[in-house]
Amino acid sequence: MLAADDLIHVVGRGDTIYSLSRFYQVTADELMRANGITDPSKLSVGKRLIIPASGDGSSNDVAVIPASSANATAPAPQTLVNYRAVRGDTLFSIARTNEITLQRLLEINGFSSNHVLKVGDVIKVPGRNTPTAVTPPSPPSNNSAGGIYALRWPITPKDIAYMTGQMGVVVEGEQFEIVRSLTQGKVVSAGPWRKFGRVVIVETAGGYYYMYGGCETITVNVGDRITPGMEVGRLGVNAVSAKPQLFFMVFRNDTPMDPALAPRAGNNSRT
Repeated sequence: MLAADDLIHVVGRGDTIYSLSRFYQVTADELMRANGITDPSKLSVGKRLIIPASGDGSSNDVAVIPASSANATAPAPQTLVNYRAVRGDTLFSIARTNEITLQRLLEINGFSSNHVLKVGDVIKVPGRNTPTAVTPPSPPSNNSAGGIYALRWPITPKDIAYMTGQMGVVVEGEQFEIVRSLTQGKVVSAGPWRKFGRVVIVETAGGYYYMYGGCETITVNVGDRITPGMEVGRLGVNAVSAKPQLFFMVFRNDTPMDPALAPRAGNNSRT
């Protein structure tokens, strides 16, 4: 179990001060000061970096803090719904209809500024008065399964909601439930992170990073080799919602992706 109070990241191939500052949402200067780095070009593979917690997180409108973190004041994550684009839709018109900025819509969906919307594309929008929006599926009964609930998740999902402003999900489970890795890989970060409590980040082949946040305890260390189904921690309680919730995100090449579409070892099905 990790004993340190700092979030540690082991530099991997292709990591830069800039990419890590974007990933952890701190400034490059903060990251360099915390590690005594004067020349960002001399970042060696295998170096252990301290990720500072001094950033204000202003670039992220979702702050989710488990019960083990003190003085939690952030709002609970907002549920998103799916919207299927029709003829005449543009990203700007969809953003305006949903009373958000174009930039917010791009961030929610992980789109670049030059993304081209096509008829039939399904995108995520805030869960409000959108007549053609499709709400996320309800949990299946004991004898049925469907949608994202049929996928394998790090915990057994009682409820799943997308996070506003992040391409990530909040998965509700049972307190102290085992959090299991969906893939093989290497632990590159482990420890408390100001927005997500105790987290484990696993690097896998293909440039993927899997983030398991909201843990009450962590049972792996930086540098550990992970196999599919291996325990990485135990689920904690989110102080905002007062529910046991896992904050699960997947990145590829520093870009967040829909966790429902992320590769899982074997296949995606729970059965």
